[in-house]
Amino acid sequence: VPFFSSDRERRLWVWTLVVVVAIYSTLGIASMLAGALPQSLAAVGFLAGMFLVGLTVLTQGLKTRPGGAEIAVVLGVATVYLLVFLRMTIPERSHLIEYGVVAVFIYEALTERASQGRRVPVPALLAILATSLVGVLDECIQAILPSREFEMQDILFNFLAGVMAVIAMVALGWARRRAG
Repeated sequence: VPFFSSDRERRLWVWTLVVVVAIYSTLGIASMLAGALPQSLAAVGFLAGMFLVGLTVLTQGLKTRPGGAEIAVVLGVATVYLLVFLRMTIPERSHLIEYGVVAVFIYEALTERASQGRRVPVPALLAILATSLVGVLDECIQAILPSREFEMQDILFNFLAGVMAVIAMVALGWARRRAG
């Protein structure tokens, strides 16, 4: 029996790995870059990141032409993200962007696996747990880097990113099933 249930599941896990490696590979230089970037460039980077998160959710969550319920869910999710981001600083926001993408890919890989007949108990919870564990490992790596430090608050932000992204995907799936 092959490990992956489909080519799509394999691709989703590969993309998850690519995103996690990208996050981990910047740990040593992220604080230097953040301090060196002008605030306006950091804002542009943040907006680009938000655009990519939205694009990730849309491409993974909306595989067909959206109906009214799906559009309402997308607008609701976008509003929640906007309100959360307005209350956070740029470094805190980056956690929601990075780990939101990780959560979407993990959730999609797990739901693909389940749709192919493999046993995946509660894919949404597993995706949040896996995303959180990736975030904990991120902080543990930072604990040993001289220019970084371990912060429990960042673990909470990584968890929150996973919860928000997975809820968005579950809501989009619910709206899609309701419309279909």
